[in-house]
Amino acid sequence: MATKVLIAEDEQNIVESLRFILKREGYEVSAIFDGALVFDSLRTNPPDVMILDVMLPRSNGFEILKQVRGDPRLAELPVIVITAKGQAHDRATAANLGANAFLSKPFSNKDIVAEVKRLTKG
Repeated sequence: MATKVLIAEDEQNIVESLRFILKREGYEVSAIFDGALVFDSLRTNPPDVMILDVMLPRSNGFEILKQVRGDPRLAELPVIVITAKGQAHDRATAANLGANAFLSKPFSNKDIVAEVKRLTKG
């Protein structure tokens, strides 16, 4: 069975780019564009890894990450935080909340695939 990747990102072009490169690598990819819907999706259909944008409508990525780490069923889910704001404060916040990786936009395809592989041992 293919490794499942959930992309929580509101920019359609980024989702399509990530979907293309990850599917090409053999991953099963789904996407959510609204931050308020991410947590429910995680609980009903947990992925093997999540790519999480900080800037999402209705609930930001840091709030979602805090919920994930506070839920015993999801606490160990590998999370890659992505953001256009690559400031040190955002990196520190992501790390303090338990992100497994942090990538600034624009990121390279090679870097995102490498992080997914590293976190899924695949």
